[in-house]
Amino acid sequence: MPLTFTLDPAVTPDLRDGILDLWADVSNAGGAVGFVPPVAREDIRPSLVKHFASMAEGKVRLLVGHDEEGRVAATAFLTLNTHHLMTHWLWLYTVMVHPRHQGKGYGRDLLDAAAAGARGTEGIEAIRLTCRGGLGLERFYESCGYKEVGRIPGAIRVAPGDDRDDVIMLLPLN
Repeated sequence: MPLTFTLDPAVTPDLRDGILDLWADVSNAGGAVGFVPPVAREDIRPSLVKHFASMAEGKVRLLVGHDEEGRVAATAFLTLNTHHLMTHWLWLYTVMVHPRHQGKGYGRDLLDAAAAGARGTEGIEAIRLTCRGGLGLERFYESCGYKEVGRIPGAIRVAPGDDRDDVIMLLPLN
């Protein structure tokens, strides 16, 4: 059964807790979403609060996918550029699908919903994201229409002696 996506949902305690659970579960399963395992919800909370503050300022849009049981199963944050020369594209951050839903095509569905949300944002012509090298994420994003446009070798230090590339991907929306 497909996920139900909502762009710009009302932030409720249930939604907040669902995102914290998702983020912790994805991180602890090895997902490249800003943390390395082990991580607890309280470690993630400050990052989520920053996203919520940016949403309140109109700088970030939240996309949430709920599963058939109503649980938060996927998220992405569409972040508008504040620099006046870059307002024609946005960033896609914290792209997550819960590990229990891996392999069902929900990641592709999430990216399609994010592209639809970006297309519905006035003046947006492209989506840019970065991903952690070494996990095969580039191949996944390429299969969804993104193109690798840059790479910074060793920019992400996962652990001492474990540096990964920061891969920059772009999806033109026209």
